[in-house]
Amino acid sequence: MAIHPTAVVADGAQLGSDVEIGPYSVVGKNAVLGDGAVLHSHVVVDGWTTIGGGTHIFPFASIGNPPQDKKFLGEKTELIIGKNNVIREGVTINPGTQNGGGFTRIGDGGLFMAGSHVAHDCQVGDNVIFANNATIGGHCNVGDFAFMSGLTAAHQFVRIGKHAIVGGMSGVEKDVIPYGSVLGNRAVLKGLNIVGLKRRGFSRDQIHTLRRAYRLLFAEEGTLQERVADVADEFGDNESVMDIVEFIRADTKRKLVTPRSDGNGHSNVDE
Repeated sequence: MAIHPTAVVADGAQLGSDVEIGPYSVVGKNAVLGDGAVLHSHVVVDGWTTIGGGTHIFPFASIGNPPQDKKFLGEKTELIIGKNNVIREGVTINPGTQNGGGFTRIGDGGLFMAGSHVAHDCQVGDNVIFANNATIGGHCNVGDFAFMSGLTAAHQFVRIGKHAIVGGMSGVEKDVIPYGSVLGNRAVLKGLNIVGLKRRGFSRDQIHTLRRAYRLLFAEEGTLQERVADVADEFGDNESVMDIVEFIRADTKRKLVTPRSDGNGHSNVDE
């Protein structure tokens, strides 16, 4: 264990083996740092916050300080961060609120680039990437391997499905389907995240099947509910397609990001 003499570690903080705490960092009394966690200089970890082993947090990150919610009155709520995350400079991650379930949770292996923000009561999966200044509002849910590009923002209660990508400088007001690719000031569904799927080892046949299902889901004929039922019938044994079907059928506070019509009654369903 290596703790710099200028660091402040409150009595009660729990530190695992091989923890490193750099100059001028502050660790609160209710914080838990897992084995091999590293706080570089000027990091603040406060509140009932658990940092998983192997996670590195860089200068001026603020982790576990009170949520930015006027309804929060100092009650005990938690922030739980998994293993082997990289949290870069100036990142802010807030704990939950009593009304939102009481905790914010982040999975393993994520990269949170400089200036990104995870608000109260969010649930974030494994291996996500939040590029510089990507921001999600309270109560958002972000699936495994999702990519939030630079300067993106998601409205509170929005869901971003697994393996989805949000293009740079996009504003997301509605739910993004798993494997989807959205872009725009008010994000529009542009197709599937083909590049991301290839990078993560999805086969040509898997991608082809997803594209067929996507075209059916967002065709012009029938209602969305009818098209979802048709896709579920045709692709019921395909796990990836059913990820999308179950996502759409789930109870949610937001509508769905969909393709935009070209003005002639046709949507961009060829992606």
